[in-house]
Amino acid sequence: MTVDELLGQPPRVINLGLEVFALELLAAGVPVVHVDWRPPAGGDPRLAALLARLDDDAPAPGVDPR
Repeated sequence: MTVDELLGQPPRVINLGLEVFALELLAAGVPVVHVDWRPPAGGDPRLAALLARLDDDAPAPGVDPR
């Protein structure tokens, strides 16, 4: 698809987070998909770091990965 073809189409929007933006777009007739996203751990950096450690693909210290 060329840039001209892309810009010649109506906008399609994915809205992350604040639902009010999605509602305003819908009211204006813009197709929108709303995703109720929130920062991990409610935005608390300390808790987010702890969650990131849990999500790490590396094996835990002292654990045999086999």
